[in-house]
Amino acid sequence: MSTSTLNGTTRSVCPFDCPDTCGLSITFEEGIITKITGDTEHPITRGALCNKVRQLNDRVYHPERLLFPMRRSGPKGELAFERISWETAYAEIISRMSNIIDEHGAEAILPYSFYGNMGVLNSESMDRRFFHRLGASQLDRAICNAAGAKGYSYTMGGSIGIDPEDTVHTKLFIIWGCNLVSTNMHQTMLATEARKNGAQIIHIDVHRNRTSAFADRFIHVRPGTDAALALGMMHVIIRDGLADRSFLKQHTIGYEELSQQAAHYTPEHVEAITGVPAAEVEELGRLYGTTSPSFIRIGNGLQHHDNGGMVVRTISCLPALTGQWSLRGGGAMKGNSWYSRLNAEKLERPDLMPDPNVRTVNMNQLGDALLNLESPVKLLFVYNSNPAVVAPDQNRVRAGLLREDLFTITHDLFLTDTCKYSDIVLPATTHFENLDLYTSYWHLYLQLHEPILPPMGECKSNFTLFKELALMLGFETEVFDLTEEQMISQALDSDHNPFLEGITFDTLKANTWMKAGGNKLRAITSMIPTATGKIELYSEAMLQKGLSPVPDHTPLSEPETYPFWLTTGPNHSFINSTFANQERLQKLEKEPQLHMHQDDAQKLGLLDGERVRIRNDRGELEITLRIGQDVLPGVLVTQGLWWDDKNKGHQAVNSLTPQRLADMGGGATFFSNRVEVLKLDQV
Repeated sequence: MSTSTLNGTTRSVCPFDCPDTCGLSITFEEGIITKITGDTEHPITRGALCNKVRQLNDRVYHPERLLFPMRRSGPKGELAFERISWETAYAEIISRMSNIIDEHGAEAILPYSFYGNMGVLNSESMDRRFFHRLGASQLDRAICNAAGAKGYSYTMGGSIGIDPEDTVHTKLFIIWGCNLVSTNMHQTMLATEARKNGAQIIHIDVHRNRTSAFADRFIHVRPGTDAALALGMMHVIIRDGLADRSFLKQHTIGYEELSQQAAHYTPEHVEAITGVPAAEVEELGRLYGTTSPSFIRIGNGLQHHDNGGMVVRTISCLPALTGQWSLRGGGAMKGNSWYSRLNAEKLERPDLMPDPNVRTVNMNQLGDALLNLESPVKLLFVYNSNPAVVAPDQNRVRAGLLREDLFTITHDLFLTDTCKYSDIVLPATTHFENLDLYTSYWHLYLQLHEPILPPMGECKSNFTLFKELALMLGFETEVFDLTEEQMISQALDSDHNPFLEGITFDTLKANTWMKAGGNKLRAITSMIPTATGKIELYSEAMLQKGLSPVPDHTPLSEPETYPFWLTTGPNHSFINSTFANQERLQKLEKEPQLHMHQDDAQKLGLLDGERVRIRNDRGELEITLRIGQDVLPGVLVTQGLWWDDKNKGHQAVNSLTPQRLADMGGGATFFSNRVEVLKLDQV
């Protein structure tokens, strides 16, 4: 039936960078979306949906949505554009690419993308093939979970945790470094079921937030010290004979080395590092050591430190210590993409690269890449991301984007901050207009999304954009002239992943969603994907990398030039910078705010609600101060990535954050960030 006459409801999938990957129920009236709710039949969503996605129709029909290609008609840094045709846009892009390749080599071209749309085809398929075949510089997409994923894999071998549906059986639910209520609401629902079954819920974080209020108990920890707290818990467990020696002997290596390390982390020593009282460390260690099954949900934020990989690595050793992996509802989870991993070789085709050793640019260091590379980037192609807001060390990023010899193309739904620096802007479809495949990095369901709207205006999907560019450049038709159905089938080739057995394009089309592994998953202890096949409390691979082979705490490396640690976490109504231009959601968040402990405010003579200046050597901004006890002394928190708006006083907080890389995986260090806070009239 034509969508222009569609009335009633249909199914969809939430496309955003969120672990829940919800099933949606979409109501149409005369072909227009009028209501968005959670799919009541989806086994995870069960009808519940966050408020921001309920407002998704505001995004689809936003009056400022891009509907046709545009070319810059004024100076960089301003939103001055003229309308052009797709033919003109393609001709200029191809001409620029060809000239740059002839003069500087294909490595002078750099893609910059992340997961603004989590659909497999529109985030990591035809685009990867295109840039591989082109010979462009590779992008290390390490801005989000790279450090933690690497740290976790040193222990467990990959992104493998328990089935979240089993967490209803846990009796001790630890939410560690995660504002679960705002960022993983369906895990909150499962935790609520566990609590009804007798579970205690503990929240460990640097910021007292919505999840702290939801939990039964909150433990306030200093930024970057979580590994010390975990080692303190291990100290108590081992000292008091609470370790499961039978499990450790059968399923782990390195217990003796870990035991020796944990002996140094007495509760008193841990208190000095973390700020958590020694008595509370004792109590937490004994509680964890005597409660089964217990589950740890490891969050995203705590890995955004200099020591973020080791923090996650250390926490991930705790479940093995008490044998939790052998119990239903016991264990941990950082991510769960192991179960639904697709055939990336077929999907992305890295074999197309003319030079497999072409340089790689870490996306966290975009500012340095645009300003300092000996062989400079001459063309930047941005899609599924907004680097002028999300990338660290914003002032250097924007200085690089202002280069007149840099040609920047941005494919997006809106004129974002990045578009201010772009030469060509291309209109993107919403996911409602695309055929795509969705997996989750939390639950185990794969979902097929069929388009429920025609492309608006002249919008094109990422898939179509890079397919058409490839064919115009004369690339191989057998590689690029494919349909979405064909590429989804290639991605689901299950020879490399037995959990995808029986999941095909046709079966997904018939069922909408299917669970990786069905409901017949083996015990994790029977399929640990480490080199030894065991949980590695001692890691030879880490030793070979020059890292401590056993968990350890290392202090953060930001120089102590400024007095405060600043954490820049997510807020409740945005996802990174997505949704930040929607008026209704802006009103719910009110404005960017800086949380400070009341003792610090008193020392500085600052008042609640006062506008203050926050700065360091990288940048500065003005923000409204909120005073209380939600953060510890010496710690500041601000939430949300707001688009620049001079009229409203909104500024990019990432002007303050560093480009340094974390200890593992090339991850970001957004939170290892020192600043000072001044009254506006102070110099």
